Amino acid sequence: MNGSLHTDLPAFVGRDQELATLRQALTEPAVALIEGEAGIGKSRLVHEFLASAGTDHRILRGVCPPLHEPLMLGPIVDALQPYGDAIADLRLSALAGTLRSLFPEWAPHLPPAPEPLPDPKAARHRLFRALADLIDSLHTTVLVVEDVHWADVVTLEFLLFLASRWQQPPAGLSLVVTYRPEDVPADSLLLRLSSRLPVGSRHLRIPVPPLDQSDTARLVSSMLDGGPVSEAFASFLHERTDGIPLAVEESVRLLRARGDLLYVQRPGESAGEWVRRKLAELQVPPTVRDAVRERVQRLGGAAQRVLQAAAVLAEPAGEQSIAAVAGLADDAARAGLAEVTAGGLLREDDRGRVAFRHVLVEQAVYQSIPAGTRRELHRAAGELLERVEPAPLATLTRHFRAADQPAKWVQYAERAADWAIESGDFDAAVIWLNDALTHADPPPAVRLRLARRLATAAGFRPGQLDARHQQAIATLRTVLDTTPLDPPEEAELRNGLGRLLGQLGDIEGARAEIVRAVPLLAHDPVEEARAIRALCLPFGEEPASEHRKWLDRAAAIDPGLLPPGERLALLVDRAAALLQLGDGSGWAVAAELPADADTADERRQIARGRANIGWCASLWGRYEQARELLDSAAALAAADGYERIKPQIEMSGLQLDWFTGNWDGLTDRVTELVDPTGDEPPELLGATRLGLWHLAQGAYRKAEAFLGRARDEAVKRGGVDDALEPAAGLARIRLLEGKLNESLADTDQPVRAIAAKDVWLWATDIAPVRVAALVAAGRLDEAEALVSAYREGIRDSNPPAAQAALATCAALVAAGRGDHEAGAAGFAEAARAWERLPRPYEALLAREQQAQQQLAIGHRDAALAQLAATFQALSELRARGDADRVARQLREQGVDVRREWRRGRRGYGDRLSPRELDVVRLVATGATNREVAAALSRSPKTVAGQLSSAMRKLGATSRTELAVVALRDGLVPDPDR
Repeated sequence: MNGSLHTDLPAFVGRDQELATLRQALTEPAVALIEGEAGIGKSRLVHEFLASAGTDHRILRGVCPPLHEPLMLGPIVDALQPYGDAIADLRLSALAGTLRSLFPEWAPHLPPAPEPLPDPKAARHRLFRALADLIDSLHTTVLVVEDVHWADVVTLEFLLFLASRWQQPPAGLSLVVTYRPEDVPADSLLLRLSSRLPVGSRHLRIPVPPLDQSDTARLVSSMLDGGPVSEAFASFLHERTDGIPLAVEESVRLLRARGDLLYVQRPGESAGEWVRRKLAELQVPPTVRDAVRERVQRLGGAAQRVLQAAAVLAEPAGEQSIAAVAGLADDAARAGLAEVTAGGLLREDDRGRVAFRHVLVEQAVYQSIPAGTRRELHRAAGELLERVEPAPLATLTRHFRAADQPAKWVQYAERAADWAIESGDFDAAVIWLNDALTHADPPPAVRLRLARRLATAAGFRPGQLDARHQQAIATLRTVLDTTPLDPPEEAELRNGLGRLLGQLGDIEGARAEIVRAVPLLAHDPVEEARAIRALCLPFGEEPASEHRKWLDRAAAIDPGLLPPGERLALLVDRAAALLQLGDGSGWAVAAELPADADTADERRQIARGRANIGWCASLWGRYEQARELLDSAAALAAADGYERIKPQIEMSGLQLDWFTGNWDGLTDRVTELVDPTGDEPPELLGATRLGLWHLAQGAYRKAEAFLGRARDEAVKRGGVDDALEPAAGLARIRLLEGKLNESLADTDQPVRAIAAKDVWLWATDIAPVRVAALVAAGRLDEAEALVSAYREGIRDSNPPAAQAALATCAALVAAGRGDHEAGAAGFAEAARAWERLPRPYEALLAREQQAQQQLAIGHRDAALAQLAATFQALSELRARGDADRVARQLREQGVDVRREWRRGRRGYGDRLSPRELDVVRLVATGATNREVAAALSRSPKTVAGQLSSAMRKLGATSRTELAVVALRDGLVPDPDR
């Protein structure tokens, strides 16, 4: 035993169970998440798996570096980069042309780039498909991505995309990701890799725990020629390192470098053991950082400079690059590299590049570099990489920022942001642009240019107002306040800021900026028209009169100044705005919308117009017309590949189904279409539908959860009208539970908002509940005043749905005054008005109240007959909670009522819905999800959800098994018969 310290990998100890679990999991396609704290050995576990995989697997491996601005799809690109020589021999589809932006050096071997798509989501989906096809063409069986807690959003979305395609090519692909749970935000997409995968897919988490004392001793022994380690020393080291392998390794290397370890062989014994010097004198740094720094200080000057250069580069680099950044002659750099690799601080990969063994070691070295030296090294790294083609824009941005070279920093930040926007990585673009604007102090012309791009990039990622959006908004306001701008420049920037604020739900802030922009936009008729269109739409708290002023401005725009697509967009928004305001002249404007057009842009505007006007027709209660318009919009969108609008059309159709009593499989259809726990507008509409469904079933707590979230999120987004239907549902629950004050509170602000905006068309759902609460509270004068205001508000247009709701309100007031004859007649009139739409659920609730009034005036036989018919109809509609309430009233009158549900369908349960059956029949023929989507005029996302649901119900784990089960059960015709 010579007492030497091994600098290669120590023994792999304490991980046998985790390695066996990973191997077993990947015998079939699966998603494996390896989690553990920094230095725990996640990468080592992956290394051992890869070393033992043999020829059973074709593996791609990428690592997410801890960059301030992570590169879009960086680890995926790195994993695929070594296979550039194989690209020429692959049979790639035309879709592979999309990859030119990620792999410009492969351009000679890739198809031409396809036409750009106007929808960023569609463009990103196309890029994902191209990457998946490439991975499949390489016959990859395992994709490993390490340190995913540092991944950019687009990489996470791509991993989710791959995981969701487990039943499609690349069907044999497994995903292995490593991450630190403590560094994963609660809202990270990473968590969905285990919680939101399709039914039937295999996924598991493999936590990597600290080593126990015994395994700590084995690890130390493997670093010290295999000699045994004394129990006292093992206990001491385990206690101070918490069993973290990296901390154990660095501590042993440091102690050995200090000469604090001794190999002792006692007289008469054949073997000795490793011991420490006096325990009281032995001090081990409590952190990896301190251990690494002390080790670095013991190295020669060239070795230290090499480590500093490697830490600044922060990615694997060759000897020449290290030497150039370190400023060392070749011989000195080579000697320094030999010293640090011998000491185990750097290691060489299979491509001859060196990198730190662990990111914690890299960070410890980087943080120890003096500030001036760090700037010098970053400048050298940037100047070195400027000579690389294609230019690594994000990396150059990082280096020149850290080098305090603002001109070059801004130059590369702008280029990197442009590339990111073109590629769909809007988060990265926002970070680069905001950082440059905030800290680089560019000249005014550059500030304006960067601010324009910032507004564009931030606006492409609508959602809740997170910290990134807040920073972008603050930066844009600062540019507006501090930069000399001419009127067109100010107008462009304010318009962009207004759109961003509007997408984030700050409706009032958005309107204020756009209003200030309009007078400055005369030089640009297209942007002026777009701004006016935005002000026409009745969002926010502005009264209807303000929107009508802008509608007059819109009608006066010379259409000859606009290209055809913009003319159609103006027509669509004028019609929709008028109809949402309850102005019947909107129907004449809507009639000007053509049936078809020559260009894709125009056809998409027509599809959007029919979808929006169809939704307005539903709002008005013109349900047959609404159905025709939505069906037409769906057909146009499907024919033109307009994926973005399909969820809106389908959700509007589900809302229409609810109104008209087409409730079969409603909950299945909602959850197939959207995630009702999300916070996007279609998801909130889905939550409202589910909440109202549970209310009709009498499941008040479930209803309250869905409706409360839908209302609160709509209010947060500034959607006054979107909050009304869920607020009405919540108020009705309070009334049914006898919580009168809460019902009044739930309806007070919504009705005030309607009155302030003077758009009484919106009161259809909320007004009857508000009047019922006021009547129950004895506030009859307020109820009558509300009915009068409602009647006056719809007098000029008389929308059918609002008329029915008004009739219900009037009947409620009459009943509250004790005029039961008028009440019975009023509820009968209201029921007939609801039936004409048709809107059967509200009609039946009105019939129930009609019967109550008949009982009050002594018309018992007519009342009981009416209640019995209402009970039966509610049962057939499957409004179980309401039917039970009516049944109780009948029993109170001595009428025996049987709870028979056979005539009403309870839901599909384990049976396939008609839509699921359509999907299964096509899948059984071998059709792909995209082919099924095209055949059925649905989105691929909808088809994937319906397919997953069908497979769950039929117990199938693959498409082949699904076809077999469907054939066995007679769901598809037997081709041999």
